[in-house]
Amino acid sequence: MSRRSGLNTGLSKGLKRIHTYADLVLFTHSLFGLPHAYAGAILARGGIPSLRELLWVTLAMVGARNGANALNRLVDADIDARNPRTASRHLPRGIVSKKEALALSVACLVLFVVSAWQLNPTCVKLLPVALAVLLVYSYTKRFTWASHLVLGFAVAMAPMGGWIAIRAAVEVPALLMGAAVGAWVAGFDIIYATLDIDFDRLEGLHSIPARFGLEKSLVIARALHVLSIALFFTLGAVMDLGLAYFSTMGLISALIWLEHRLAAKGDALNIYKAAYTINQVVAPVFLTGVVLDLLL
Repeated sequence: MSRRSGLNTGLSKGLKRIHTYADLVLFTHSLFGLPHAYAGAILARGGIPSLRELLWVTLAMVGARNGANALNRLVDADIDARNPRTASRHLPRGIVSKKEALALSVACLVLFVVSAWQLNPTCVKLLPVALAVLLVYSYTKRFTWASHLVLGFAVAMAPMGGWIAIRAAVEVPALLMGAAVGAWVAGFDIIYATLDIDFDRLEGLHSIPARFGLEKSLVIARALHVLSIALFFTLGAVMDLGLAYFSTMGLISALIWLEHRLAAKGDALNIYKAAYTINQVVAPVFLTGVVLDLLL
């Protein structure tokens, strides 16, 4: 084998491994949080932030989200192996080792910390809180059915972080955005958790579906989503946003309504569509509304 051929083979293997790691942490699902971080930064600036600010906000989000996801896969590896629905994931199948998952998590969280240091002192002061939430979430279903709310808070840090990255302060609009996003995420996570009601009860794991049953869980999810929509509209009123923003909020309301129509059917395919497919659209739509409002 020639040296060039060997280099090409090594490069190909390296790229495949990176793709495997991206699959492990569901990298494409960054769509749940990154647009909200950008929206928070844009609203805080009252315009488009500088390229430097956007770069470090992006790296902070990528580091936090994927570091937490890698840790979650690591902590839940044994549970995933026993669950028929998740037994095909990377760690149970041995596609990625536990050492690799730990290294990936540490590297991503280090990126998050470095990014915060590049933004402002307030971001640095809030690092312990952010890291605590990211690290603790993976263990919460072992002792509380409120684990969905902890996940919601973890993702709520995206818009709040975007705002704080620009203004170096925790202010009312940031809290409204955070609460809206947190309620939205907790709601669709409850829908997703309905897939594991029987398994969670058998394993002694805690979730709202395992604690309250399917029908009550869907009611709780709807209530959280109504709260989320109300908070998004309140944010628009507080910040005196315009027609473009409120129009996209109407579209988001329609998407969430469709989500619950699908979830009510109760089968796995429709629950996946409700919890993931539709919700991957919500955050980009929200960002679009913020940008259009700024432009118009």
